[in-house]
This record gives sequence, C-alpha cells and structure tokens, in this order.
Amino acid sequence: LRQDRRGPPLIQIDHGNGYSTLYAHLSNIGVGVCASVGAGQWIGASGNTGNSQGAHLHFEVRQNGGFINPWFVLP
Repeated sequence: LRQDRRGPPLIQIDHGNGYSTLYAHLSNIGVGVCASVGAGQWIGASGNTGNSQGAHLHFEVRQNGGFINPWFVLP
C-alpha cells in the first residue's frame, strides 16, 4: 500500500504477481502506508481533488508497472 502526497491523494495496492490497483482523488484515506488490506475493507472515500467538476474516483489496474484494461482482469 502506498500513499503519495505529491499529487492528488491516492492509494496503490500491490496484489502480487505483478498486479496493482490505484485509487486516486480521495477525500479521505482510511489505511496507513504498508498496511495489509482485505477484500471489502474500506480504504478511502472518493473526493473532489485536482481539476475536477465533482466527487469521483480515478481507478487503474496495472500489471508489471503498465496500465491494463480492467475488463480483462475484473470479475
């Protein structure tokens, strides 16, 4: 898990096997750096940060550092 304070508030979760997910533009971060998280656990709240028109969540799936389409890996 990673919190990055240089840009919009974000969390990056390492799922192993080269996969990670990124959640950005959060109004509240509910976990600490390097914390273990479980399925269904609350990790943060969507917010209105950066240059946006309203509350939203920026979500990415990454494999080995590159961006991939979530449709290929999510159930």
